Amino acid sequence: MCTAATYYTKDHYFGRNLDLEFSYDETVTIMPRNYQFKVRHGEDLESHYALIGMAYVVDNYPLFYDAINEKGVGMAGLNFPDNADYKDMMPNKDNITSFEFIPWILGQCASVKEARVLLDRINLINENFSAQLPLSPLHWMISDKKESIVVEQTKAGLRIYDNPVGVMTNNPTFDIQLFELNKYMSLSAEPANSTFAPDLSLNQYSRGMGAIGLPGDLSSTSRFVKAAFTRMNSISGESELESVSQFFHILGSVDQQRGCVHLGDNAYEITIYTSCCNLDKGIYYYNTYENHQITAVDMHKANLDGAELLTFPLRHAENILYEN
Repeated sequence: MCTAATYYTKDHYFGRNLDLEFSYDETVTIMPRNYQFKVRHGEDLESHYALIGMAYVVDNYPLFYDAINEKGVGMAGLNFPDNADYKDMMPNKDNITSFEFIPWILGQCASVKEARVLLDRINLINENFSAQLPLSPLHWMISDKKESIVVEQTKAGLRIYDNPVGVMTNNPTFDIQLFELNKYMSLSAEPANSTFAPDLSLNQYSRGMGAIGLPGDLSSTSRFVKAAFTRMNSISGESELESVSQFFHILGSVDQQRGCVHLGDNAYEITIYTSCCNLDKGIYYYNTYENHQITAVDMHKANLDGAELLTFPLRHAENILYEN
Protein backbone atom coordinates (compact mmCIF):
# COMPACT_ATOMS: atom_id res chain seq x y z
CA MET A 1 0.00 0.00 0.00
CA CYS A 2 1.09 3.61 -0.42
CA THR A 3 0.44 7.25 0.47
CA ALA A 4 0.71 10.33 -1.79
CA ALA A 5 0.63 13.97 -0.74
CA THR A 6 1.10 17.57 -1.77
CA TYR A 7 2.58 20.39 0.31
CA TYR A 8 2.72 24.09 -0.50
CA THR A 9 5.01 26.73 0.99
CA LYS A 10 6.79 29.29 -1.21
CA ASP A 11 7.23 26.46 -3.73
CA HIS A 12 4.96 23.50 -4.44
CA TYR A 13 5.77 19.89 -3.59
CA PHE A 14 4.41 16.49 -4.58
CA GLY A 15 5.46 12.99 -3.62
CA ARG A 16 4.62 9.59 -2.20
CA ASN A 17 5.58 6.60 -0.10
CA LEU A 18 5.93 3.33 -2.00
CA ASP A 19 4.93 0.60 0.44
CA LEU A 20 5.66 -2.89 -0.87
CA GLU A 21 7.36 -6.11 0.17
CA PHE A 22 10.00 -6.07 -2.59
CA SER A 23 11.72 -3.77 -5.05
CA TYR A 24 11.82 -3.94 -8.86
CA ASP A 25 15.21 -2.18 -8.93
CA GLU A 26 13.46 1.06 -9.81
CA THR A 27 15.54 4.12 -10.68
CA VAL A 28 15.05 7.87 -10.76
CA THR A 29 14.41 8.29 -14.47
CA ILE A 30 14.42 11.34 -16.72
CA MET A 31 12.40 11.08 -19.92
CA PRO A 32 13.63 13.93 -22.15
CA ARG A 33 11.46 15.78 -24.63
CA ASN A 34 12.51 13.81 -27.70
CA TYR A 35 12.41 10.30 -26.28
CA GLN A 36 9.91 8.41 -28.44
CA PHE A 37 7.25 7.20 -26.03
CA LYS A 38 5.44 4.29 -27.63
CA VAL A 39 1.66 4.08 -27.23
CA ARG A 40 0.00 0.70 -27.70
CA HIS A 41 -3.17 1.87 -29.44
CA GLY A 42 -2.48 5.40 -30.56
CA GLU A 43 0.13 7.66 -32.03
CA ASP A 44 3.50 7.60 -30.28
CA LEU A 45 4.53 10.72 -28.41
CA GLU A 46 7.48 11.77 -30.57
CA SER A 47 7.93 15.09 -28.78
CA HIS A 48 6.50 15.95 -25.36
CA TYR A 49 7.19 17.65 -22.05
CA ALA A 50 10.20 16.29 -20.17
CA LEU A 51 9.53 14.09 -17.11
CA ILE A 52 11.43 13.02 -14.03
CA GLY A 53 10.18 10.30 -11.73
CA MET A 54 10.62 6.86 -10.26
CA ALA A 55 10.36 4.08 -12.83
CA TYR A 56 11.13 0.46 -13.48
CA VAL A 57 12.79 0.55 -16.90
CA VAL A 58 12.17 -2.56 -19.01
CA ASP A 59 13.77 -2.80 -22.47
CA ASN A 60 14.26 0.99 -22.52
CA TYR A 61 10.58 1.55 -21.60
CA PRO A 62 9.85 3.51 -18.38
CA LEU A 63 7.13 2.09 -16.14
CA PHE A 64 6.61 5.14 -13.94
CA TYR A 65 5.36 4.84 -10.37
CA ASP A 66 5.28 8.61 -9.94
CA ALA A 67 6.65 11.56 -11.88
CA ILE A 68 6.49 15.30 -12.48
CA ASN A 69 6.89 17.19 -15.73
CA GLU A 70 8.82 20.34 -16.55
CA LYS A 71 5.60 22.39 -16.37
CA GLY A 72 4.96 21.57 -12.72
CA VAL A 73 2.38 18.77 -12.88
CA GLY A 74 2.85 15.68 -10.70
CA MET A 75 1.17 12.27 -10.91
CA ALA A 76 1.38 9.07 -8.86
CA GLY A 77 -0.26 5.67 -9.23
CA LEU A 78 -1.22 3.84 -6.01
CA ASN A 79 -2.54 0.35 -5.38
CA PHE A 80 -6.34 0.07 -5.68
CA PRO A 81 -7.14 -3.66 -5.34
CA ASP A 82 -10.64 -5.01 -5.98
CA ASN A 83 -11.82 -1.56 -7.11
CA ALA A 84 -9.78 -0.77 -10.22
CA ASP A 85 -11.59 -1.99 -13.32
CA TYR A 86 -9.88 -1.82 -16.69
CA LYS A 87 -12.15 -1.99 -19.73
CA ASP A 88 -12.17 -3.46 -23.22
CA MET A 89 -11.22 -1.26 -26.15
CA MET A 90 -13.86 1.36 -26.97
CA PRO A 91 -14.41 3.32 -30.19
CA ASN A 92 -14.05 7.11 -30.14
CA LYS A 93 -11.89 6.93 -27.00
CA ASP A 94 -8.19 7.22 -26.25
CA ASN A 95 -7.58 3.61 -25.22
CA ILE A 96 -4.66 3.86 -22.82
CA THR A 97 -3.12 1.18 -20.62
CA SER A 98 -2.43 1.89 -16.96
CA PHE A 99 1.35 1.63 -17.51
CA GLU A 100 1.13 4.36 -20.19
CA PHE A 101 -1.14 6.62 -18.18
CA ILE A 102 1.41 8.71 -16.25
CA PRO A 103 3.63 9.69 -19.23
CA TRP A 104 0.54 10.04 -21.44
CA ILE A 105 -0.84 12.73 -19.13
CA LEU A 106 2.40 14.39 -18.05
CA GLY A 107 3.86 14.37 -21.55
CA GLN A 108 0.99 16.49 -22.85
CA CYS A 109 -0.48 18.51 -19.98
CA ALA A 110 0.90 21.72 -18.48
CA SER A 111 -1.77 21.83 -15.75
CA VAL A 112 -4.44 19.76 -14.03
CA LYS A 113 -6.95 21.81 -16.04
CA GLU A 114 -5.44 20.47 -19.26
CA ALA A 115 -5.36 16.94 -17.81
CA ARG A 116 -9.12 17.12 -17.24
CA VAL A 117 -9.57 17.63 -21.00
CA LEU A 118 -7.64 14.44 -21.82
CA LEU A 119 -9.45 12.53 -19.08
CA ASP A 120 -12.77 13.28 -20.77
CA ARG A 121 -11.86 10.92 -23.59
CA ILE A 122 -9.64 8.31 -21.87
CA ASN A 123 -10.56 4.65 -21.50
CA LEU A 124 -8.13 2.67 -19.34
CA ILE A 125 -7.91 -0.74 -20.98
CA ASN A 126 -7.25 -4.25 -19.73
CA GLU A 127 -3.94 -5.05 -21.38
CA ASN A 128 -0.80 -6.34 -19.66
CA PHE A 129 2.61 -4.87 -20.32
CA SER A 130 3.86 -8.43 -20.87
CA ALA A 131 3.21 -11.99 -19.75
CA GLN A 132 5.81 -11.45 -17.01
CA LEU A 133 4.43 -8.04 -15.96
CA PRO A 134 0.63 -8.10 -15.62
CA LEU A 135 -1.35 -4.96 -14.85
CA SER A 136 -1.51 -3.63 -11.31
CA PRO A 137 -4.86 -2.33 -10.01
CA LEU A 138 -4.26 1.40 -9.60
CA HIS A 139 -5.81 4.79 -9.07
CA TRP A 140 -3.99 8.09 -9.52
CA MET A 141 -3.44 11.47 -7.94
CA ILE A 142 -2.65 14.41 -10.23
CA SER A 143 -1.57 17.75 -8.79
CA ASP A 144 -0.16 21.09 -9.86
CA LYS A 145 0.44 24.41 -8.13
CA LYS A 146 -3.27 25.22 -7.96
CA GLU A 147 -5.27 22.02 -7.51
CA SER A 148 -5.23 18.28 -6.97
CA ILE A 149 -7.53 15.54 -8.29
CA VAL A 150 -7.94 11.78 -7.91
CA VAL A 151 -8.70 9.57 -10.93
CA GLU A 152 -10.36 6.19 -10.44
CA GLN A 153 -11.80 3.78 -12.98
CA THR A 154 -14.14 1.27 -11.33
CA LYS A 155 -16.99 -0.85 -12.60
CA ALA A 156 -19.08 2.33 -12.50
CA GLY A 157 -16.72 4.00 -14.97
CA LEU A 158 -14.11 6.75 -14.80
CA ARG A 159 -14.49 9.12 -11.88
CA ILE A 160 -12.57 12.34 -11.20
CA TYR A 161 -12.64 13.73 -7.67
CA ASP A 162 -11.44 17.11 -6.47
CA ASN A 163 -8.91 16.51 -3.69
CA PRO A 164 -9.19 19.26 -1.06
CA VAL A 165 -6.93 17.49 1.47
CA GLY A 166 -4.00 16.91 -0.90
CA VAL A 167 -3.61 13.27 0.20
CA MET A 168 -4.42 9.87 -1.30
CA THR A 169 -3.93 6.32 -0.04
CA ASN A 170 -5.59 3.11 -1.28
CA ASN A 171 -9.02 1.57 -0.65
CA PRO A 172 -11.89 2.36 -0.41
CA THR A 173 -12.83 4.77 -3.22
CA PHE A 174 -11.80 8.38 -2.69
CA ASP A 175 -15.31 9.71 -2.07
CA ILE A 176 -15.72 7.31 0.84
CA GLN A 177 -12.28 8.16 2.22
CA LEU A 178 -13.15 11.84 2.14
CA PHE A 179 -16.53 11.27 3.81
CA GLU A 180 -14.91 9.29 6.62
CA LEU A 181 -13.06 12.44 7.72
CA ASN A 182 -16.37 13.62 9.18
CA LYS A 183 -15.78 11.20 12.06
CA TYR A 184 -12.66 13.14 13.02
CA MET A 185 -13.96 16.71 12.90
CA SER A 186 -13.21 17.20 16.61
CA LEU A 187 -9.48 16.56 16.20
CA SER A 188 -7.31 19.58 16.82
CA ALA A 189 -3.68 20.52 17.11
CA GLU A 190 -4.71 22.74 20.02
CA PRO A 191 -4.91 21.59 23.67
CA ALA A 192 -8.03 19.60 24.51
CA ASN A 193 -11.05 21.03 26.32
CA SER A 194 -13.27 18.81 28.43
CA THR A 195 -16.74 18.36 26.95
CA PHE A 196 -17.37 14.89 28.43
CA ALA A 197 -19.86 16.04 31.09
CA PRO A 198 -20.45 19.38 32.86
CA ASP A 199 -20.30 17.84 36.35
CA LEU A 200 -17.08 15.88 35.82
CA SER A 201 -13.70 17.51 36.27
CA LEU A 202 -11.27 16.19 33.67
CA ASN A 203 -7.76 17.49 33.14
CA GLN A 204 -5.31 17.56 30.26
CA TYR A 205 -2.49 15.44 31.63
CA SER A 206 -0.29 15.43 28.50
CA ARG A 207 0.51 17.48 25.47
CA GLY A 208 -1.14 16.47 22.20
CA MET A 209 -4.48 15.47 23.69
CA GLY A 210 -6.39 17.50 21.10
CA ALA A 211 -5.41 14.82 18.60
CA ILE A 212 -6.52 11.87 20.72
CA GLY A 213 -8.43 9.56 18.40
CA LEU A 214 -6.10 10.17 15.45
CA PRO A 215 -5.52 6.71 13.93
CA GLY A 216 -2.08 5.19 14.20
CA ASP A 217 -2.42 1.85 12.43
CA LEU A 218 -1.18 1.15 8.91
CA SER A 219 -4.48 0.47 7.11
CA SER A 220 -5.17 2.66 4.09
CA THR A 221 -8.14 4.38 5.78
CA SER A 222 -6.11 5.19 8.90
CA ARG A 223 -3.14 6.42 6.88
CA PHE A 224 -5.50 8.67 4.90
CA VAL A 225 -6.80 10.32 8.07
CA LYS A 226 -3.39 10.66 9.71
CA ALA A 227 -1.66 11.98 6.58
CA ALA A 228 -4.49 14.45 5.92
CA PHE A 229 -4.41 15.75 9.51
CA THR A 230 -0.61 16.00 9.50
CA ARG A 231 -0.42 17.64 6.08
CA MET A 232 -3.22 20.17 6.72
CA ASN A 233 -1.82 21.21 10.12
CA SER A 234 1.80 21.19 9.02
CA ILE A 235 3.87 24.35 9.40
CA SER A 236 7.40 25.00 8.18
CA GLY A 237 9.62 27.76 6.93
CA GLU A 238 9.52 28.58 3.22
CA SER A 239 13.13 27.79 2.32
CA GLU A 240 13.84 24.77 0.15
CA LEU A 241 15.56 22.84 2.93
CA GLU A 242 12.82 23.55 5.48
CA SER A 243 10.05 22.69 3.01
CA VAL A 244 11.63 19.46 1.79
CA SER A 245 12.42 18.38 5.34
CA GLN A 246 8.83 19.02 6.42
CA PHE A 247 7.46 17.07 3.45
CA PHE A 248 9.49 14.02 4.46
CA HIS A 249 8.17 14.39 8.01
CA ILE A 250 4.59 14.46 6.71
CA LEU A 251 4.98 11.19 4.82
CA GLY A 252 7.15 9.83 7.63
CA SER A 253 4.07 9.96 9.87
CA VAL A 254 2.62 7.04 7.88
CA ASP A 255 5.70 5.08 6.78
CA GLN A 256 5.90 1.34 7.37
CA GLN A 257 8.54 -0.52 9.36
CA ARG A 258 9.58 -4.08 8.59
CA GLY A 259 7.70 -6.48 10.81
CA CYS A 260 4.53 -4.41 11.33
CA VAL A 261 2.65 -5.56 8.20
CA HIS A 262 3.06 -9.31 7.74
CA LEU A 263 2.02 -10.66 4.35
CA GLY A 264 2.73 -14.32 5.05
CA ASP A 265 5.88 -16.44 5.08
CA ASN A 266 8.86 -14.07 5.30
CA ALA A 267 7.21 -11.18 3.44
CA TYR A 268 6.73 -7.84 5.20
CA GLU A 269 5.53 -4.61 3.65
CA ILE A 270 7.89 -1.66 4.13
CA THR A 271 8.22 1.88 2.81
CA ILE A 272 10.71 1.13 0.04
CA TYR A 273 11.18 4.81 -0.80
CA THR A 274 9.70 8.23 -0.12
CA SER A 275 9.78 10.88 -2.84
CA CYS A 276 9.38 14.65 -2.69
CA CYS A 277 9.30 16.61 -5.95
CA ASN A 278 9.63 20.37 -6.23
CA LEU A 279 7.06 21.15 -8.93
CA ASP A 280 8.53 24.62 -9.52
CA LYS A 281 12.19 23.66 -9.82
CA GLY A 282 11.94 20.13 -11.26
CA ILE A 283 13.97 18.51 -8.49
CA TYR A 284 13.26 14.91 -7.45
CA TYR A 285 14.22 14.18 -3.83
CA TYR A 286 14.03 10.71 -2.30
CA ASN A 287 15.20 8.49 0.50
CA THR A 288 14.94 4.73 0.92
CA TYR A 289 14.18 2.28 3.70
CA GLU A 290 17.87 1.55 4.21
CA ASN A 291 19.19 5.08 3.58
CA HIS A 292 17.55 8.01 5.35
CA GLN A 293 19.80 10.57 3.71
CA ILE A 294 17.86 12.63 1.17
CA THR A 295 19.22 12.36 -2.38
CA ALA A 296 18.29 14.85 -5.12
CA VAL A 297 18.21 14.68 -8.92
CA ASP A 298 17.63 17.96 -10.79
CA MET A 299 16.00 17.42 -14.18
CA HIS A 300 17.20 20.80 -15.43
CA LYS A 301 20.82 19.74 -15.04
CA ALA A 302 20.23 17.08 -17.70
CA ASN A 303 19.83 17.52 -21.44
CA LEU A 304 16.05 17.74 -21.67
CA ASP A 305 16.19 17.94 -25.47
CA GLY A 306 17.75 14.50 -25.68
CA ALA A 307 16.18 11.29 -27.01
CA GLU A 308 17.47 8.71 -24.51
CA LEU A 309 16.29 7.88 -21.01
CA LEU A 310 18.58 8.87 -18.16
CA THR A 311 18.51 6.64 -15.08
CA PHE A 312 19.96 7.09 -11.60
CA PRO A 313 20.11 3.96 -9.40
CA LEU A 314 18.79 4.41 -5.87
CA ARG A 315 21.17 4.75 -2.96
CA HIS A 316 20.22 2.00 -0.53
CA ALA A 317 23.11 1.76 1.94
CA GLU A 318 22.65 3.75 5.16
CA ASN A 319 24.87 6.82 5.21
CA ILE A 320 25.95 7.76 8.76
CA LEU A 321 27.98 10.86 9.59
CA TYR A 322 30.53 10.03 12.30
CA GLU A 323 31.48 13.10 14.34
CA ASN A 324 34.47 11.44 16.08
